Amino acid sequence: MRVFIAGATGAVGTRLVPLLVAAGHDVVGTSRSAGRLGAIEAAGATGVTMDGLDAASVRTAVLDARPDVIVHQLTALGGIRFDPRHFDQAFAMTNALRTRGTDHLLAAAAEAGAGRFIAQSFTGWPNERTGGPVKTEEDPIDPSPASASRETVAAIRHVEQATTDAAGLVLRYGGLYGPGNAIGRGGEILAMVEARRLPLVGGGTGVWSFCHVDDAASATAIAVTRGAPGIYNIVDDEPAPVSQWLPELARIVGAKPPMRVPAWLARLLVGEHGVSLMTKIRGSSNAKAKRELGWEPRYPSWREGFRTGLG
Repeated sequence: MRVFIAGATGAVGTRLVPLLVAAGHDVVGTSRSAGRLGAIEAAGATGVTMDGLDAASVRTAVLDARPDVIVHQLTALGGIRFDPRHFDQAFAMTNALRTRGTDHLLAAAAEAGAGRFIAQSFTGWPNERTGGPVKTEEDPIDPSPASASRETVAAIRHVEQATTDAAGLVLRYGGLYGPGNAIGRGGEILAMVEARRLPLVGGGTGVWSFCHVDDAASATAIAVTRGAPGIYNIVDDEPAPVSQWLPELARIVGAKPPMRVPAWLARLLVGEHGVSLMTKIRGSSNAKAKRELGWEPRYPSWREGFRTGLG
């Protein structure tokens, strides 16, 4: 099939392009920068420049490509600073791509007659922070998010609602790690762990669900041809509280154990959202994706992934 990847030079896109080319698909990938088209073409795809926030640019790129499938991987996460107190500000461009960018792509998809639409979303901290520690796709997004993350949650709601309303598939990636990500060699969060600047807050009871970037790409490649419209959590098999994964990550990379900080003090430093990330958030189940997409993660546990897959 002819597959159009909007955002082909991001962390997932760079791994998705060669998977689809190897599977025999005719792939067109976009980048905001003409200077990055060479990487797309080196992977065997056709590269085009596109501004996801410009409706005319999106329309031209999609209509010229005449795709059977559109994969929405537009984000602006590269190089953003991990700052829970100003979370929405850091995610402002990504939020625009998840709202206006999604609308532009869906409009162009309808005009081009694309039969399948797949959009990237996120799971983990957007889950409702009450009830059990692990949520499914049937559980709601947090109706009362921390004030610093409200705009980002609203953008996630938008991309998911707009995509499912159009009978598309939403892939909710867990916390991505590996090359090109914050938890990866040279990444900001990993550097904080190595420098002992990411503390264990309170009891570290917040539950995280991780996904290696290669597993996110493999799930997306499967979704190009398989799966009914709807939402799928793309996470590993082992949701884990911060009290488990953070000390283990420090041990694996040879850092000292994380310092411990009481929640009341951390709230002064990183705000409500920062404390929530460490003490209140819920993980996610991958049972639906494994059952309905037939997907199996290469790294079923973050423990193995942290040991061998950071890059």
